Amino acid sequence: MNDSTVLHDISPPNGDAALASKEGLAQDPRSVEDNSHLVSSSLDESTLPPVDGGKDAWLFLAACFVVEALVWGTSLPSLLLLSPSYSYHPGFPFSYGVFQEYYSTHEPFQGSGNIAVIGTCAMVILSLLSATPTRLLRLTRSQGIMYLDLPIVFGLLRRWPKYQRLSTTGGLITMCLALGMSSLSNNTTHLIITQGVFYAIGGSFAYSPCILFIDEWFNKRKGLAYGIMWAGTGLTGAILPLVMEWLLSTYGFRTTLRVWSVSLFLLTGPLLYFIKPRIPNTPSHSPHARDFAFILTSTFGIMQACNVIEALGFFLPTIYLPSFARTLGASRTLGALSVILFNVASVFGCVLMGAVVDKWHVTNCILVSTIGSTIGVFVIWGFSISLPPLYIFSLIYGLFAGSFTSTWPGIMRDVKKKRDNADPSMIFACLAAGRGVGNVASGPLSEALIHGFPWRGSAGFAYGSGYGALIVFTGLTAFFGGSSILGRRVGWL
Repeated sequence: MNDSTVLHDISPPNGDAALASKEGLAQDPRSVEDNSHLVSSSLDESTLPPVDGGKDAWLFLAACFVVEALVWGTSLPSLLLLSPSYSYHPGFPFSYGVFQEYYSTHEPFQGSGNIAVIGTCAMVILSLLSATPTRLLRLTRSQGIMYLDLPIVFGLLRRWPKYQRLSTTGGLITMCLALGMSSLSNNTTHLIITQGVFYAIGGSFAYSPCILFIDEWFNKRKGLAYGIMWAGTGLTGAILPLVMEWLLSTYGFRTTLRVWSVSLFLLTGPLLYFIKPRIPNTPSHSPHARDFAFILTSTFGIMQACNVIEALGFFLPTIYLPSFARTLGASRTLGALSVILFNVASVFGCVLMGAVVDKWHVTNCILVSTIGSTIGVFVIWGFSISLPPLYIFSLIYGLFAGSFTSTWPGIMRDVKKKRDNADPSMIFACLAAGRGVGNVASGPLSEALIHGFPWRGSAGFAYGSGYGALIVFTGLTAFFGGSSILGRRVGWL
């Protein structure tokens, strides 16, 4: 980050060098918390791997990229899409919608009214929304549970830091076992417990150490590191659903789940060695009490409010673009291409925004994302009457809106300025939970917005397609999601 300095190679402390060494350690997020432990154990910074570069840091980031890609996969329903009559299905990491379409049309699950709950894990969020269970299960998104439980998982791993490395291993094993047990399912209850709940919990524990450790490995390039890691989701969002669809149609769900369980272990297992802290834990270290007072600061409050507002509309285009494309005469495959292009563009957007947030004030970065997203929605999607401009919108929206979460390192940096004792990982967890609220709520909102296809025939261009209210809502949430720039102007940040 621009506001801090970490010394990579520090000679034995003496005089000014000793002061520089202590300052360098204090800027590392982990060492801010554990500085007394490091000093008391006479840990020499020069014995640690370098920050912001070097073999160990880049291998760690590469491993995190793969974990991000395979744990979160894409809950953007890239190829639900492959259903001839696509309408919104809940997402699931690894494109659960492909599985849902299969389960809905094949025995022994065909005709069950509970298939959607597998992807949504709605038992966790039923209490959050005032909707009937049947309606809710059709509308909510599975990513919600993995967003919402991160504060709990982070808190547990911070409380018992010696288990942080084991968390990734245990989470991966849980995910693989969940997929394997899913292949033995004969009813939807079995699928809900395994492919729904256990998989999501395992994914949260597998993923969390990546966030906890990244603050140790990267400082000045922290935004870039997050951006590269998060780009993994977009990459698998463009590839994995196609692979799953082929496996399901060729071999059936039992073989597909077993193949993916083994593949997940083989692809991720060898990389777990590299997901490790830069500053090792020692038996003498005792965890400090967490400072959550940052939640009460105006900086976090404004940023979180904008984060939730942006999330309310962010997921809607990826849900409805394929069905909108079919109103323009697109085939099933061409409709799916609209979401694939979004995922591809988000890969580049995440990396670019991550690099920029290391150099610019975070509100300026959010403003760039907001302007690009808002113009893309209102001007390009709103006036799309053929496939080429719709595809252009997919690329622009993926580039700008898809990179919004890459501004989080900048938010974490600014909040920490207000509360020096704040744990960056817990700031991240709270931002993720806020995005989860928007993620979950976007389902019911989207159904209300397209119910009866309002404005159809009474407005021009795409606004009169029946999706006009959805387009306007998406554009408004993108616009107001960038309101943090106003908070900065009036001195609230």
